[in-house]
Amino acid sequence: MSTFFALLYWFATAVLVIGLGYKIWQYWSTPAPLKIPTTPAPTTVPGVVFRMAREVVVFESLFKSNKWIWIFGWIFHMSLFLVLARHLRYFQEQPWFWVDLIQPFGKYAAFGMVFGLLGLLARRIVVDRVRYISAPSDYLMLLLLLFIGFSGLTMQLLDRPDIITLKQFFLDWMGFSISDLTANTPLIIHLSLVAILLLIFPFSKLLHVPGVFFSPTRNQVDNPREKRHVVDWALQLEKNDTNCAESSKG
Repeated sequence: MSTFFALLYWFATAVLVIGLGYKIWQYWSTPAPLKIPTTPAPTTVPGVVFRMAREVVVFESLFKSNKWIWIFGWIFHMSLFLVLARHLRYFQEQPWFWVDLIQPFGKYAAFGMVFGLLGLLARRIVVDRVRYISAPSDYLMLLLLLFIGFSGLTMQLLDRPDIITLKQFFLDWMGFSISDLTANTPLIIHLSLVAILLLIFPFSKLLHVPGVFFSPTRNQVDNPREKRHVVDWALQLEKNDTNCAESSKG
C-alpha cells in the first residue's frame, strides 16, 4: 500500500505540475485583441493590481452580483485556503511559525469548507437557471470536494490516523524514497480522493484558480484613449501592409 500511494502521488503531482504549467503558458500566450476591461476600471497598473487583489481575496464581482452565493463561495475558498495551509506541516520537518499559528483555525476551517460546498451544491440543484446550465461534471466536482472534506473530518473527529507516520511518509516521498504508511480506512479514502483531484485539476473548471489572473476584463488598464492596444500579431500585419504599400509605390 505504501508503494502504491507513493507511485500514485508521484504520478498525480507530475500531471498537476505539467498540466497546470501548460495551461498557464496557454493563458499567457493567448493574445487579447480587444481592450475590454469591465468598467469602472482602474486607469493605472497599481490600480489593476489592487483590483485583482480585491477579486482574489474578497470576490468583489461576485459580492456585487449575488450576496448569498458570495457567502457560500467565500466561506468555502477561505476555509480551503486555511485547510491547505494547515497541511503544510506534513511536508516540513520543522513547520514555519505561521503554519503552527494557524493550526487551530485550520482545524475548524474544515467545517466551513463543507458548509460552503453544501451551499454551492444546493445552488446548482435549487436555482432553475443554474441547474439548466449545470453539467454532470459540475456536480461531480462538488461531490469530490465534499467527500474529501467529509473524509478529513472523519479522521479528525472519529478515527485519527498515525500523524507521525503519515508525516514521515510524505517527508520521505519528497526525497523520492518510500517509507511505511500506516493507514486506516478514512485515510485511504482521503488520500485516494485527493489524488483524483490532483489528476483532474488541469483538465477541469477548477482552472479558474490561475485563470482569473488572465481575464482581460479584470487585468487590463482602462486607457484606450491614452494608449493604443495592439496585440503582436495585429502589429505584424500592420507592418506587412505598410511594407507592401511602400513596395507598390516604389
